[in-house]
Amino acid sequence: MSQTKWFERKFDFGSEQNIFPSIIERLEGTPLRLEHKLRAMPTTWLTQRIDESWTIKENAGHLTDLEPLWQRRLDDIINGAVELSPTDLQNTQTTIAGHNETPLDELLDAFRQTRERTIASLKKIDEETVFRSALHPRLKTPMRTMDLFLFVAEHDDHHLARISELARLIQSASG
Repeated sequence: MSQTKWFERKFDFGSEQNIFPSIIERLEGTPLRLEHKLRAMPTTWLTQRIDESWTIKENAGHLTDLEPLWQRRLDDIINGAVELSPTDLQNTQTTIAGHNETPLDELLDAFRQTRERTIASLKKIDEETVFRSALHPRLKTPMRTMDLFLFVAEHDDHHLARISELARLIQSASG
């Protein structure tokens, strides 16, 4: 089963319930889930390319590449920006980063450390900030802090699912 491509996804941020503590919990768990997933795979799979798409290591590195964007967008909301900082829709950083050449431990440590900084910032905000918003530049919809980090958690899961999908494809191709 193939998942919907990230840029084709639709999001509904209508909930008025404060689910922010659960979102933080989910975000905090991503580095552990990523490490568990990658350490269970043969190292040869980590850099194997399928149909010109990103490798497993590139998908993992992409999570680290985007973490500064999530941190900037949190600052945007805290500072009262009308619109969230834009992203590079071509993901140039991931394309040029050389994640396939980066040792797995470094890749995992970099993500864990940058995510820990994000989590530390999230744990400092108050409930008013959880519900404060700014316009998402691509989706053209207001995103509250809670919505933004639900979006981030969904993005994490999208790439974890892609990594699992790549592992299945590689395993079935190898016999």
